[in-house]
Amino acid sequence: MLGFLRIIKFTFQNIGRNVGLSVMTVLILVLMLLSVNSLITVRALTQEASDAVKEQIDISVYFDQEVKDEEVAEVEAYVNSFEEVKEVTLFSRDEVLTEFTDKHKDNQDIISSIEELGENPFGPRMTIKTHETEDYATITEALSVPEYDQVIEAKTFADTEKTIQKIQLITSQVERFSALLSGLFGAIAFIVIFNTIRIAIYTQRTEISIKKLVGATDWFVKGPYMLSSLFFSLLSVIISFALTLLAIRFLDPYIMSIFNDPHFLTNYYFSHILVLAGIELGAVLILTILSSSLAMRKYLRV
Repeated sequence: MLGFLRIIKFTFQNIGRNVGLSVMTVLILVLMLLSVNSLITVRALTQEASDAVKEQIDISVYFDQEVKDEEVAEVEAYVNSFEEVKEVTLFSRDEVLTEFTDKHKDNQDIISSIEELGENPFGPRMTIKTHETEDYATITEALSVPEYDQVIEAKTFADTEKTIQKIQLITSQVERFSALLSGLFGAIAFIVIFNTIRIAIYTQRTEISIKKLVGATDWFVKGPYMLSSLFFSLLSVIISFALTLLAIRFLDPYIMSIFNDPHFLTNYYFSHILVLAGIELGAVLILTILSSSLAMRKYLRV
């Protein structure tokens, strides 16, 4: 126990003697972890945005004004026969008219035009939701058959599909940039840690020789450098998560209007914090220990 406490003492002595390099090491590791957290944040936001858009997607099928109820029921049964279909909602002529007038209630010209017609100019409407986004193309194609040309006036879907494609494109570009940035900071951190340990070994070469002369074990000599790596890792993870939580508390009010959740990012991080912290700490430990081990193997003779 006494030996371990002395190793801890030497660890902090090493950090204090090379405080400039130690601060730089932690700073680079924090920047790397902030890049990773940015990647996680972007992925969470874009996934939520995609899900929100997908929830709003449907195929709207507009029937001809003169269509018969039996024909509408036949199309509804045909659509429901597809396993890809999640939900089919049918709106009657009167419901379509009511929806239209409510939407344009502030435009008196449109309301007057409808009243002048003296009849309902709309046919029924059917909205279709599928389990997966890619299934909409299948349903659209299935409805584009000659036997339904006389009863179906129009189908709409293309605009929402383009929205999802744009979200996915932006997501992939941002994720690629964040991953490259994380990799860059990781490489820089590896080099900085390597040089930090190298310099520490060089400046303490006399002390190391004396320790070996008095019978110090290999672990007693190497321990302070390994514990330094552990300290850098823990401190960088704590700082990066503190900064990330501050940032998301600032961002939450701005994204509230998009997701209708005033604490979306905060809730996301707190619900995944143990997993994220564990993965990030593990990754940083592997990086720092590997770099330290290579430096000791090359420069430390014990």
